[in-house]
Amino acid sequence: MAEVDSSGGGGKKKGPKKVSTKIDMTPMVDLAFLLITFFMLTTTFSKPKTMELNMPDKTKDNVKQEVEETRTTSIILGTKDRVFYYTGIKDPAVEQTDYSANGIRKVLMQKIKERPKGKDPIFIIKSMDEARYKNIVDILDEMRITGAQVYAMVDITPGDIELVDKYKKDNNITD
Repeated sequence: MAEVDSSGGGGKKKGPKKVSTKIDMTPMVDLAFLLITFFMLTTTFSKPKTMELNMPDKTKDNVKQEVEETRTTSIILGTKDRVFYYTGIKDPAVEQTDYSANGIRKVLMQKIKERPKGKDPIFIIKSMDEARYKNIVDILDEMRITGAQVYAMVDITPGDIELVDKYKKDNNITD
């Protein structure tokens, strides 16, 4: 472990002997690696936080359920953190907002307040190819925050893309 060298050298000297020490660090390094290994194996890593998303079962029978047009709101996730939305299907009036508390959250809360008694509003989320993954996470967070009960993520249709393009053209919005 430790070694003391007490050899006096070659000549005769008067006075105290000089003693040099040499410490062997091998056991200290072994102990350090044992501690590191122990703590690595006994530590629990933080678990990823996930949001539960229930998807409908795929069945062979395509059962269609009629829904009032005023209950459905389509939400289109666009480029540059833009959110477009419209209510209904026939002659929809497209509007634009963002992901702020005064943006899409306010729209969702308003739709939930205006719902007919006993019927939840239905939100249909569609994502353009240029939208970021963060936008999808943000809209799902907004659904959770506002307490929206019925929402679905579906593929965007060419008709939706045309509606957004027309809105951008009418309002002089460039990407």
